[in-house]
Amino acid sequence: MNRTMKSKYSSTLGLVIGIIVVVNLLAHEYHVRLDLTEDKQYTLSDATREIVSTLEEPVTIKAYFSKNLPPNIARTRDDFRDMLVEYANLSRGQLLYEFIDPNEKENYEQEAIDNGIRPVLINVREKDQVRQQRAFMGATVQLGEKQEAIPYIEPGAAMEYALSMAIKKISIDEKPTVGFVTGHGEASLAEMREAATQLDVLYETREVTLTDSTTIPDEIRTLALIRPTDSIPDPHLQKLDEFLERGGRLFVALNRVEADFRSRFGSARGTGLEDWLETKGVEVVDNFVVDAQCGAVSVPQQLGIFTIHENISFPFIPVIGRFAEHAITSGLEAMMLEFASEVKSTGDSTKTFQPLAFSSELSNTLQAPQFFDLNRQWTENDFPRRHIPVAAAIEGNPIKMVVIGDADFVINGAGQQSRSLQPDNLNFFSNAIDWLSDDTGLISLRTKGAVIRPIREIQESTKTAIKYLNFLLPVILVIGYGVVRAQRNRATRLKRMNENFELQ
Repeated sequence: MNRTMKSKYSSTLGLVIGIIVVVNLLAHEYHVRLDLTEDKQYTLSDATREIVSTLEEPVTIKAYFSKNLPPNIARTRDDFRDMLVEYANLSRGQLLYEFIDPNEKENYEQEAIDNGIRPVLINVREKDQVRQQRAFMGATVQLGEKQEAIPYIEPGAAMEYALSMAIKKISIDEKPTVGFVTGHGEASLAEMREAATQLDVLYETREVTLTDSTTIPDEIRTLALIRPTDSIPDPHLQKLDEFLERGGRLFVALNRVEADFRSRFGSARGTGLEDWLETKGVEVVDNFVVDAQCGAVSVPQQLGIFTIHENISFPFIPVIGRFAEHAITSGLEAMMLEFASEVKSTGDSTKTFQPLAFSSELSNTLQAPQFFDLNRQWTENDFPRRHIPVAAAIEGNPIKMVVIGDADFVINGAGQQSRSLQPDNLNFFSNAIDWLSDDTGLISLRTKGAVIRPIREIQESTKTAIKYLNFLLPVILVIGYGVVRAQRNRATRLKRMNENFELQ
């Protein structure tokens, strides 16, 4: 390479490096980021932009983050700071923030604790040893006298949702009310603690007991009717008709079938609500949806004098991973249902029936009653159907409803029977309430963090092909590499022999 070429190469390289440095400095100064993530994790949603840009009073955010955190944890602090910069830029001077290290001073730590920020223990690896470090990773959002705490900002979680919801919660003067129907064996708010907690951010929640003499309060625009177990009298159904006629919205979670695990028997259930729903254009069928993509149950097995519990796949607990394109199902990945039933349209042309959630490619329905054989060996032939609807949205003047064929999906239970729910079970319910209440802005934020990505079911023939490919491919590659290397060595030897022959 001559001197002129070297000079041009050096100039070009220097120019490229200079451009990269300037672009990075400008991006840092004006906070420009290129977001290549699948779910646009680093791009603020339209809902956030509207919330922040319409602030009428100053909002102050105090971020309590410990310093000297491990790199994977410290990244959360950096991401949160970047997000606050974007929020501040959108707020037209109405959003201020500061970062505080609670470990720096004792009074800072006490301030964080008093404000609802809880310390957590994180594992730190040093010189092949692991020790635990006490750290703070939370924030407070304050507007006037109102304050909301984000106790813990979990790495990888949907921090935009937590921050935007906190701002919206303290900036709205009056929350809309969501009523939960009681009086017919329905689940109480106490039995739905996770759902109630999630709704309480934006709504007032209260129980509404239907009787012959009561009416549904005018301030309630959205009702939830979850798991009725007793018959619902016609006068009470008439009150629901009146509620819908005046523009009310209704969410229904109905157990059309019930199961008794002790007797291992499942049967149909009727409350009168199912007949009423058919007049609205939707039928919850008295059958069991079974799915190859499913949860597991613990079954006792006798091993000599010992009893052990073995987890086995149970198709009556379908894992729902297919959803329609709809505001309610935006971002959902997997719901887990129990003894769900098919939901289908009655064919009423005056109603719009939109299925929302479906079973997998390998599924079926079994008519009630059913005996549950826990030792049954299920095969692909047991699942001849696909994409069976288990939830739907129904619209028609003046009806706006969401119906799901499983009422237990959103119930924690009480006492020792209490359990935690699948995150997307809660997200589906909350999204449905938002959609019914005409407040869909934050739905996309609620599911922005990754939850679960279930493995797609594949056929046995494909599994066999993949298994043999995994076994044979490394062998083929090694053999191929050996052949190529042998040919290369042979070519090298021949070349050297020819060179020696020419020299002679």
